[in-house]
Amino acid sequence: MRHSLIYHMCLPDVWTKAKESEYRCPSLESEGFIHCSTPDQLIEVANYLFRGQRGLVLLVIDPNRVISPIRYEDVGNGELYPHIYGPLNPNAVVAVEPFELKADGTFVLPQRVH
Repeated sequence: MRHSLIYHMCLPDVWTKAKESEYRCPSLESEGFIHCSTPDQLIEVANYLFRGQRGLVLLVIDPNRVISPIRYEDVGNGELYPHIYGPLNPNAVVAVEPFELKADGTFVLPQRVH
């Protein structure tokens, strides 16, 4: 199932530097794609990869604006995760949301994520 919006977690300064040209992250170079999540996958992925890491933001991405191909792929658990195969063009990012932690170091879904 395709979602109207997808999400990518990063540090704010990385996004600030990239938004003038194009966004690239280490996984694009090492794996060939940018990892993204649907709203339903977001908290599980964040807690798995970034538990306890403060200061992250969520890039809210409109997949209809993304120039690079997006593929929804099974990573071995039966769920399909959106992967962007190429750099992310900044005009596809429709919002940037702070991604806050609870006291136990796990993430809270921002109210504006749908």
